Amino acid sequence: MYSFKNDYSEVAHPAILKAMAESNYEQEEGYGYDSYTQEAIRLLKEQIQNPAVDIHLLTGGTQTNLTAISAFLKPHHAVIAPHTGHIYVNEAGAIEATGHKVITVPGEDGKLKPNQVEAVLAKHADEHTVMPKLVYISNPTELGTIYTKKELQALKTVCEQNQLYLYVDGARLGSALMSSNNDMTLAEFAVYPDAFYIGGTKNGAMMGEALVIQREELKEDFRYLMKQKGAMLAKSRILGIQFLELFKGHLYWDLADHANHMAMKLQEGLKRNGISFLAETSTNQLFPILPDSVILELKENYSFYVWEQVDEESSAIRLITSWATRELMVDAFIEDVKCLMKKRKNKNIAFA
Repeated sequence: MYSFKNDYSEVAHPAILKAMAESNYEQEEGYGYDSYTQEAIRLLKEQIQNPAVDIHLLTGGTQTNLTAISAFLKPHHAVIAPHTGHIYVNEAGAIEATGHKVITVPGEDGKLKPNQVEAVLAKHADEHTVMPKLVYISNPTELGTIYTKKELQALKTVCEQNQLYLYVDGARLGSALMSSNNDMTLAEFAVYPDAFYIGGTKNGAMMGEALVIQREELKEDFRYLMKQKGAMLAKSRILGIQFLELFKGHLYWDLADHANHMAMKLQEGLKRNGISFLAETSTNQLFPILPDSVILELKENYSFYVWEQVDEESSAIRLITSWATRELMVDAFIEDVKCLMKKRKNKNIAFA
C-alpha cells in the first residue's frame, strides 16, 4: 500500500541518520548548548540574514505553537486565525487550554485577509471581551495555498497599525518557499512575521521545528517558558544534528522541491483525466474531487484522508507528497484513477 496521507510517514533522510550514528558516542552539552545546535542556529541566521533573531529548536509543530503563543500572550489576549488554522482544528484545543481564545474567520482559500482582521477588532473593542493580540497564519495554508509577498506585507501593515503580533506556522515552509508561485526567499519572507518556525518534521527530519523570534519583547525569558512546557530537550543534539544536516548545504530546499515536484506531477496527471480540485495549489498538498465509489476502491491500495463531502456522490480527498515520494507511486495512483473513472463511466453508460 502506498501512502499519500502525510509527509512524515518516513523516518528521516539518510544523511540525518548517518550523522546521528556517527556522532553517537560523542559527549556533548545539553539543553541547546551542544555544538551541533549552536552551528545549526548560526547557519539558520545566515539564511535568514538577520543575526539579531533568537532561534530555538523544538520537537514538533503543536508543541511549538503551544509554547510560543502561550509565551507571547497575556491572560486576556486572544488569537485571530482562519477557520482552517491548525491551532483551531488539529491541536486538541491546546491554545485554549492555556487560557487564550482562538477567534476564527472564514476563508475559502485558507488565507487570512487584512479586512477580516479589522472586522474582528471592531467586534472586540473594549475590556468586556477578550483582546485580540496575535494573528496566526500558516504558510502554506492547510489547503496548500501560499501567501505572496504583497499579501504578507498587507497583513504586516494591519498588525502594526493595531499593535498585533504576526505569527506564521511554518510546518511546511520549505514547500511554500519552493513553490513555483512563490515570490520570496527565506530572508525576504522573514522580514514580515514577529515570530515563525521552519518545519523539519514534514521535510526530511526525524523531528524538529526551528522557532525564529524577531520581535524583541517576545524574546524575554523564552527559555524559561520552553522548560515549563516540557519543550527543552536534554539531548538537544538530536535536533541540532538534524537542522545542521538540512541547512549546511541545500538539502532542506531540495527535499521540499522534490515533494512539490511529485505533487505537481500528480496534479497534472489527474487533471488529464478530468479530475477537478477543491483548491488550486502549487505545494505538496492536493485536494482532488472524486466520486465516492472511486474513493472507496482507491482505499484498497492507497492511504489518504477524505477531506470533505462536496455533494451527494463525491468528496474531496487530501493527497500529500513528501521528500521520499517516488515517481512510481505517483504514476500508479494516476493510472488507477484513470482506470476507475473509465470503469465508472462505462457502468453509467450501461445503466443509461
